[in-house]
Amino acid sequence: AYKRFSELLPKEERENACSARVPKSQILTLPELQANPFQHRICRVFSTSDNGDDSMSFEDFLDMLSVFSNSATSDIKSHYAFRIFDFDDDGALDRKDLEKLVNCLTGQGKESRLSNAEMEQLIQNILEESDIDKDGTINLSEFQHVVSRSPDFTRYGGLQR
Repeated sequence: AYKRFSELLPKEERENACSARVPKSQILTLPELQANPFQHRICRVFSTSDNGDDSMSFEDFLDMLSVFSNSATSDIKSHYAFRIFDFDDDGALDRKDLEKLVNCLTGQGKESRLSNAEMEQLIQNILEESDIDKDGTINLSEFQHVVSRSPDFTRYGGLQR
C-alpha cells in the first residue's frame, strides 16, 4: 500500500510520503477507480483534507484500501457505501440522493437516462422497500438492513476492487 501511495507522488516527494498528500487527480488514476461511477464521491468520503480538495494522506489511502479489501466486513462496506451514496452529506438518502445514485449507475448519456416517470417509479420502489420508518428517506440502519438481506452486496456490488 505504501509503495502504491508513494508512486502517486512526484519523485521529489516520495521520500516523505508519510507526510505528503496525493492530489485527487492522481488518486483517480488508480485502475480500481477509473471505471467507478462513484470515483469522485469515494475521494470525497475518504479524504481528510481541510481545504476540500479531496487529496489523500497515506492514512486516508489505507482507510480506502481497507474498505475495498475482501476482508472488510459487510457492516464496514455498507457504512462507507451509505456515505458515498449520501451525496449531500446529510446522513440520509433522500430522493435527490437516490436520483443521483441511479444516474451514476445507469450513466449520464441521453440514451441511458431514465425518463422522469421511470425515475420516480424506481425511487418510489426503493423507498417502499427500504424506508422502514416511512419518513421519506433511508437512514444508515435502514440501508444496512436492506444490505443484510442481499448477500451479493459484498461479493459483487457495494465496494470491492
